[in-house]
Amino acid sequence: MAGNSSTPGRSVTSRALALLGAFDGRHRRLGLTELAARAGLPVPTAHRLVGELVAWGALSRTASGEYVVGRRLWDIGLLAPVHTGLQQIASPYLHDLYGATLATVHLAVRDGLRALYVDRLSGHASVPVVSAIGSRLPLHATGVGKVLLAHAPAAVQEEVLADLPRITPYTVSRPELLRGQLEKVRENDYATTVEEMSLGACTVAVPIRSDGAVVAALGIVAPSLRRDRARLVSALQVAARGIGRSLTGQVAH
Repeated sequence: MAGNSSTPGRSVTSRALALLGAFDGRHRRLGLTELAARAGLPVPTAHRLVGELVAWGALSRTASGEYVVGRRLWDIGLLAPVHTGLQQIASPYLHDLYGATLATVHLAVRDGLRALYVDRLSGHASVPVVSAIGSRLPLHATGVGKVLLAHAPAAVQEEVLADLPRITPYTVSRPELLRGQLEKVRENDYATTVEEMSLGACTVAVPIRSDGAVVAALGIVAPSLRRDRARLVSALQVAARGIGRSLTGQVAH
């Protein structure tokens, strides 16, 4: 069903989805004009559709007049299998890890060329953490991302290796260097980063396997890995094996 906007052929559904897709980790609040521009829609069309999305609960309007993602989308998102299966099963293990380390703990899956964070427990240490539940971060610059990338199909690896943006001065941006790191991830069964996503933050992560396939990654953020790497890797691997045993046969992947 096409509407009467200046972009013929686009259905009402596609235009509404474009408005929702205009939000990302860097654009959590958008005014109507910017929202329309990012969605590729005329302002009057955007205004009408945004009103319907607000009424339904997909978007909310702040006191300053900007729009944010609405609670109803979050409620629906929690029904996705990646949440109802993996997150619920992994939650006790994440809490055990947090209790043992008091560090930020991450649970992530691969979503295309990004690491999708499906759960996170915030640590007490003053370590900069840029992830949030639902955020998508580069595979090449995060510990969980490197784990997921190391076990991704060859086509995915090549696509990521073809574009390695430098996020900090320490981000690995040379394909040959990242290839070597991915080989070590497969050999050692864990990955590390040192200030590659944010300055002052190091990460260590391990794969979670179900029926022999890597379906997720579990990671910890720390200010340094010099002294605690072996201890953190051991704790992560114990938790990952427990999650994997519980997942087997329960979560499609």
